[in-house]
Parts: sequence; structure tokens; C-alpha cells
Amino acid sequence: MPFAFEGYVLDQERRELTLRGQNVAVGPQVFDLLLLLVSNPDRVISKDDLLEAVWSGRIVSESTITSHINAVRKAIGDTGEEQRLVRTVARKGYRFVGQVKVDNGGEARPPDIDEPSPVAPKLMPSSTLVLPDKPSITVLPFHNLSGDPEQEYFADGVVEDIIAALSRIRWLFVIARNSSFTYKGRTVDAQGVGQELGVRYVLEGSVRKCANKVRITGQLIDATSGTHIWAERFEGQLDDIFELQDQIAESVVGAIAPQLERAEIERAKRKPTESLDAYDYYLRAMAKLHSGSREAIEQALPMFYTAIELDPEFASAYGMAAWCHFWRKLNGWMTDRTAEIAEGIRLARLAVTLGRDDAVALTRGGHALGHLAGDVDGAIALLDRARLLNPNLAPAWYLGGILRALRGETDAAIENLNHAVRLSPLDPEMFRMQVGMALAHFFAGRFDAAAQWAEKALGNLPSLLAPAALLAASHALSGRMDKAKLAMQHLQELDPSLRVSNLKDWLPIQRPEDLARFADGLRLAGLPE
Repeated sequence: MPFAFEGYVLDQERRELTLRGQNVAVGPQVFDLLLLLVSNPDRVISKDDLLEAVWSGRIVSESTITSHINAVRKAIGDTGEEQRLVRTVARKGYRFVGQVKVDNGGEARPPDIDEPSPVAPKLMPSSTLVLPDKPSITVLPFHNLSGDPEQEYFADGVVEDIIAALSRIRWLFVIARNSSFTYKGRTVDAQGVGQELGVRYVLEGSVRKCANKVRITGQLIDATSGTHIWAERFEGQLDDIFELQDQIAESVVGAIAPQLERAEIERAKRKPTESLDAYDYYLRAMAKLHSGSREAIEQALPMFYTAIELDPEFASAYGMAAWCHFWRKLNGWMTDRTAEIAEGIRLARLAVTLGRDDAVALTRGGHALGHLAGDVDGAIALLDRARLLNPNLAPAWYLGGILRALRGETDAAIENLNHAVRLSPLDPEMFRMQVGMALAHFFAGRFDAAAQWAEKALGNLPSLLAPAALLAASHALSGRMDKAKLAMQHLQELDPSLRVSNLKDWLPIQRPEDLARFADGLRLAGLPE
């Protein structure tokens, strides 16, 4: 059965590869490897698949596999840098992403996978839908690989939960369940689906049952280019199938939301400056904000203001701009403290007013109000509303956890922070979660744990003032005076103006006993009164 793609024909029976009728010389194993990839365009081929099909199950080195993949790419005019036809999926394997058809003596058709499947109907055969002005995604029905009808319902339930959760993200355009499920049971191409539904991203996956376990695999694809952005596997016990369904949906959404944002940021970075709109400025500023450094915040803040100028009702941009002012206050970077605090409060109030139903605006604006206006209780209420609107928004959990630590609710704070880590284990703002854990453990009297978390945060971003202070105080209260003095030296290098007497103006610590303990620790470490 010959396979045709981009002028090449791969003839399985004749075991030959031709380009426009001319033979292309390939070795036997390279041919077998190419055949495996081309005949399975719907899935990622793992290392185990390669070893079984090409090397009959024998173990070979990674370099051997890599050299054969490179030989395949060379034979079909591809490269490891371009990956136009054979794409590497990090830590997963390889996938053939070219358009493959079966050549039946002049009549070409898509290849059959396992058994003939109807082709998904064209929703708009005469035209391609224009992409929305914000990120857009469809979640295709997951394939049931178990042969168990009960798992079919489970798979559909997971997809419906994922669609519902993604729909809570205001900056994301999500195709409704009824349109996504028209593709159920059909062999589809992600790029074709993207064109038919007018979306940039496609999430697809599969469900497999093994004994009392269920395994879900998912992969996120940029439908405009066919690029794989993310792939992951989730497993759980079938003891409570509905709880497992919720957990998997939460894990998938928590994992892909940051990936979508990163992909959009990279897209915005590639656009010429003269064609940027409010959302592009917002994305570019977000990339800066994630890094947390003084220089990055100074670059991000004007971009958030530009986004607001272009869209005066952009609630999230107001929230992020307010949050930049908070971050400058927290790290001792303000030059006109009174004016900047007032400006941050103004922006934060606009964010929570314009964004009553915007989880991001409520999260960042509310947290900024807690620090800049000192209203920690009101800030927690705003972040709780944000979590109701979008339970999968990691910042709502870790910033809420930090506020709860400042209010003295250390157990709830640690629970919130751990949940944020589970939602976004590769979060670019992980150092903020580590600061929150240091705060919670310090106010709980666990100074060793507080020091460990503070060191982790400083390891990620040494310019952070809060963990530097927590480290000095934790070491001092634990009797490690040499380490306390070193930490104090670093703290005073970061902010020479910090004093025991102005701690209350720096952090909105709510319980007098917590403030007193913090002051005692810093005083012991050598902070001036």
C-alpha cells in the first residue's frame, strides 16, 4: 500500500521510496522507521514502539535512534531544526506531521487507521473561519482505547469537564461541546479541524483502562502550524470514577493554561511592533512580569498602560498594572512611595470594578489592594470570588494562600499553596509560591521549614526582599546566628532603608503576635530599629 506525501511515494510492497518517480536510497531500518511514522500520522510513536517495530524489541542506544531519525529526515528533505515532516515530541517520541494519502494508482485517499473511519464533515466547506482576536481552542472527544463502553462515558465526561473549565478563562475562546463532539469516532487532522472551527489550538487525547487504573493522555497542538506544544499522561484509580474525572479535568486544564499563555506570548513577540494591539501588549508585559526582576517590571508596566490606552475596559491589564506597583513596594523599588501606592490602589479598584466576572482581574487587583490598601480581608474575598469563577487559576490559589498566611491562617495557606503547585507544577512564578510557603511556615513557628522555602525562592530570584528577610529571621530564631548575619547582610544590600520600625508599613501582617515574632527575629539578626 503506497503512501504519498509532498511528491514522495513510500511503497511498502516494493520497499522503495521515490521522489517524483526517482528512487531515494535508504537503508532497511531507515525504511522501516519511515514506514512506521508515515502509517501512523494520528499518534506519537514512542521509543518502545520504535524498538519493537524497527529493532524487533532489542535495546539500542539513544544515539542510534537519533541517527536513524536524522537519516529519515534527510531522506525526505527534512531537518532536525525545521521538523517540517517528522516532529520530535519532547520526552514522548516522534510524529509524522505531513499530509499523507494512500496512492491507489492515481486515486489518493487518507490512510486507514485500524479500520475505515468516516471523515469528519466540513462545517464550512466553502471558506475558512477567521481566527478570533484572542486565543481559541477546541477539545476533541478523547479516543477510548479500552474497548469498554463504560470508559466511553468516562472519556466524554472528562472532555466535557475540560471544556467547561476552559470556558471560565475569559481570555480564551472555547468551541462549545456540541461542535467539538461532531468529530467523535472520526479520523481527523488537527490542522483541518482548526481551519473548520476557526481555532488556533486543538486538544486531543485518549483513555485506556488497565485493571483498576485509568490512563489519560493528552496533547495540545497549534493547528495553524501542526506544532506540538504540550503532551502529558495522567493516571488514577477507578474507586470513585466521578472524583477521578474531576481530578483529571483539573490537572489537564491546570497544565495547558500556562502552556497556552506561553504560546501566545511567543506569538506576540514575533509580531512587528506597529501591528500590536492591546492584547499583544498585555502578553508581552506578562512575559516580563513572570520573571519578577526590577528591570522586567520597569519594562512591563508601560506595556500594561499601553494596553489600557488601547482598550480602556481591559480589566486584567488594570489588575496587572496595579500588581506591578505592589511588586515594586514589596521589594523596596518605589521612588515616590506615596504617589505610587495611590496609583496602584486606583488601578486595582478599576480592575475589580471593570472585572467583576474576570478571575485574573480580581486575583491581581484584589491581591494588590490587600498589600497597597492594607485591606487583607477584602482582598481574600475578591480572590475567593476569582476561584469560584475559575477554580483552575493557579495565581488565585497561591496569592490567596499568601494573604491567608498574612492573616495567620497558616494551615489554610499551605493547603492553598500546595493546590496551586498541583495545578501548575511548572509555573514561571513558582518563586511566589515558595515565598508564600516560607511565610506560612514562619508564622506557624516552623523556622527550619521557613528557612528552606525562603532559600528556594532566593535560589530562583535572588533580588526578592521578603524571603531574604524571612531567611534572616528564621535563622536567628533557630539560633543559627552565623547564617542569620549572612542573610541580614544580603537583606540590607537589597534594601538599606528597611527597619524594624517600618515592618508594618512593608507587609500587612494582621496578627500582632506574628508581627512581633518577625520583628524579634530580624532584630536578633541585626536589622536596625
